[in-house]
Amino acid sequence: MTEEKDVFTIPRAAKYCAIHRVTLWRRVKSGELKAFHTPGGHFRILKEDLESFMREKGMLFPFHKYSNKKKILIVDDDPKIHKLLNKILFSNGYKVEVASDGFETGSKILKFKPDLMILDLFMPGMDGFEVCKRIKTNPGDSHIKILAITGFDTNENRNRIMQAGADGYLAKPVAKRTLLQNIEEIFEQ
Repeated sequence: MTEEKDVFTIPRAAKYCAIHRVTLWRRVKSGELKAFHTPGGHFRILKEDLESFMREKGMLFPFHKYSNKKKILIVDDDPKIHKLLNKILFSNGYKVEVASDGFETGSKILKFKPDLMILDLFMPGMDGFEVCKRIKTNPGDSHIKILAITGFDTNENRNRIMQAGADGYLAKPVAKRTLLQNIEEIFEQ
């Protein structure tokens, strides 16, 4: 049986998604977002339908609703990687934020306070090696776990990032199961 907290009105659903209620209402009216009518003629949206819609659209979920979930910061300069990893991680119970380069990572760490970072090695500006080194040598951030990923898989790159303090290393492309297994193992360390 569906609980009352799992059924949203248009204004409550809009607030949950952090979009304007008129925008959300239009998505319902167009059929993009599944909803049903009450006997009084009002729209109601099931939580699972709303969250499915949000995942489809690549929307971030409200952090306060998932405070018991581990936080993962994706640091990569490829928007396709952001979208793919966000979808995989969120659907497996993680809170997710993204940063496009090493410099943006610093402000995301302060605001988001990630438990783990998925870090690309080669980005414009500050590369992943330098990001990892700075995080692991900063007493306030050194607890953050780092899983390095790269499309340039060499023994030299692997050794260099592990010496900089990374907790794990994977070569791109990464299979979903392998990614999730490595994340779980890192959290268990």
